[in-house]
Amino acid sequence: MSTALILSASDVDKLVKDITPDQLMDLMKDVFRTLSHPPSPDSIQTPHRTSIDMPRHTTLFMPSRLSSSGTTAIKIVSVPKEGGTDGIPATTVVMDETTGGIKAILNARNLTALRTAAGSLLATSIIKPKSTSNDNMTLVCFGAGAQIAAHIQLLLTYYAPRITQCVIVNRSANARLEALQDNFRREHPNVGVSSIVSSLLQQRQRPHDGQVVLEAVVRSADIIVTATSSTSPLFPSHWVKPQTHINLIGSYKPVMREIDSDLVARAKVILVDSKTACVKEAGELIGSPGIVGEDGEIRDARVVELGAYVAVGGGSGAGVGDGDVTIFKSVGVGAQDVAIASLVVQMAEQKNAGTTLPFEN
Repeated sequence: MSTALILSASDVDKLVKDITPDQLMDLMKDVFRTLSHPPSPDSIQTPHRTSIDMPRHTTLFMPSRLSSSGTTAIKIVSVPKEGGTDGIPATTVVMDETTGGIKAILNARNLTALRTAAGSLLATSIIKPKSTSNDNMTLVCFGAGAQIAAHIQLLLTYYAPRITQCVIVNRSANARLEALQDNFRREHPNVGVSSIVSSLLQQRQRPHDGQVVLEAVVRSADIIVTATSSTSPLFPSHWVKPQTHINLIGSYKPVMREIDSDLVARAKVILVDSKTACVKEAGELIGSPGIVGEDGEIRDARVVELGAYVAVGGGSGAGVGDGDVTIFKSVGVGAQDVAIASLVVQMAEQKNAGTTLPFEN
């Protein structure tokens, strides 16, 4: 009788607490390096994601295989069409490569956020090495979901004590935003954690005053993270000061864009998780002149895969353009899900975590 390991959200959350930011970055280095420079044709298999529209959700199916870990998996994510405050349902199914059956089923809601944040942290650490970063840095985040929570946790932990201010900008005031703010105030007492509700700023009797507040926040940022489904830029380019690093993780359709083309034009380097995926899904790049050619391929030399950058040892101040900001655009690749799911399943087996159920006679 074969069995399957079931890891609930609670199981996964307990296991990942033992993973350090450095371990996560090492994991992502291997993934992105293999993605950009595969040692052999079958080192990594990551077909483009498939999406299915349901009445209330867009469901994404992302299969992948990493030969280095001998792991095949598929992640299924349902993105609400109308937004919401309950997060994004996600499940990863890990296959048993010996039997061809199912080895494990993981609740990947927070695991998805963690692997995305790990990729952003890797990109940010390359551009802004901890050892040479300024003191008193400000982190500004747009959104208040699981993605932002994971990014804040990793960035504050890794850069401690250099990040001293963290501002969360969210469209609406809700319990999730309050809980997020309270949690990080408690976990990082040396960081000034605050929030801004953008919809309330727009409702002021003098809307211009609200824009002044938001502009001041963006101008203060050394690192920006955007995790929204916006179809229009969240802020204009001229609000962003030189040497700011921006992690764009929200858009996954050509019509979506979290920053304007002027800010893209200012970048001296645009790191991406996958060129192949970004030309299909990254609205900020697709909609910016000169980035994608008529043949559908990226033609701008500033656009570099994170794996290629890791392979050549890209570091502080490195870039291929004359711009004054840096950008990392992530749409997510299935190999990230396989890598982190494989690690979590291995940890669960070592610690006898989760629930093992009979699956086949």
